[in-house]
Amino acid sequence: MVKHEVTLVRIYLRESEHILGKIVDYLHDKAKVRGMTVLRAVEGFSENGKLRTSFLVDLSLDLPLIIEFYEEPNKAEVIITELLNEFHLPHIVSSSMWVCSL
Repeated sequence: MVKHEVTLVRIYLRESEHILGKIVDYLHDKAKVRGMTVLRAVEGFSENGKLRTSFLVDLSLDLPLIIEFYEEPNKAEVIITELLNEFHLPHIVSSSMWVCSL
């Protein structure tokens, strides 16, 4: 088993910001991250305290989204800096961890 140190990055945004596609394109085409997952929340709130929730009858949604990827620490740092400069994202969280592979 081989261990690799990586940085896990989570980007928090809302559907109403309409930048999900641009960020996904950037991560896939320009940054060429190893892999990425987008999570769509069913409920959440941010620092302003406004609760956002989903019901079956909703026509217009403004739910929380999380974009998550991991990458080598140095490359992740460059990607985070570029994301902040290009998209002015208010909430990015990163953490170092180990990934084990055969």
